[in-house]
Amino acid sequence: MEQTHTSQSGTAATTTTPGAQRRVLVVEDDTTIVDAIAARLRAEGFLVQTAADGPAAVDTAEAWQPDLLILDIMLPGFDGLEVCRRVQAQRPVPVLMLTARDDETDMLVGLGVGADDYMTKPFSMRELAARVHVLLRRVERAAIAASTPRSGILRLGELEIDHAQRRVRVKAEDVHLTPTEFDLLVCLANTPRAVLSREQLLAEVWDWADASGTRTVDSHIKALRRKIGAERIRTVHGVGYALETPNP
Repeated sequence: MEQTHTSQSGTAATTTTPGAQRRVLVVEDDTTIVDAIAARLRAEGFLVQTAADGPAAVDTAEAWQPDLLILDIMLPGFDGLEVCRRVQAQRPVPVLMLTARDDETDMLVGLGVGADDYMTKPFSMRELAARVHVLLRRVERAAIAASTPRSGILRLGELEIDHAQRRVRVKAEDVHLTPTEFDLLVCLANTPRAVLSREQLLAEVWDWADASGTRTVDSHIKALRRKIGAERIRTVHGVGYALETPNP
């Protein structure tokens, strides 16, 4: 059930944090982990519900309409990847995927079915809360961008980026990108051919200044390459990435 944060005196605490009234559904079958996540997010001012298996997660998401989903990959019933597919089919919602294994395949598959970010267990609750705030800010920025569109479409050879509709086409074919992938591509496209470091991309796309998140950048770049073509993003080893464009 939906719960509010209460003080030791038993009265409801006044919430003034940025997360006030935003809904987060936490899907995790480990009670110790789910209780810790829920407690931290409620302290941050979020409304939190939990689910312990795949079917319950899908049903709760449909009924409660959360603003964000924190989703473990390994779940009873059916796994987090299937939960992500079904929830995203209902309505777009940012998803932070949790995985117990430092397995890049899991990460890429998760990003491919609509997850926006991932964290590998064990993780700090401080970092998880920060990632939640970042994902929700990105959704707000996307809504603002959609209501105040830039004029025209950015064309870089056979790659087209429509800022107003947040759509991407390659060779005139639509390419489905997650919100994070779109923001990452736009960040690279703003300075084509210029090399952006992983730290720069973390700061610009994720609002995340901790270099421990650079593997998140690498995994999203790999997912983006699979969708727009590997040749379009150049790796500068030890530095970062650049978007390749045709010669003028």
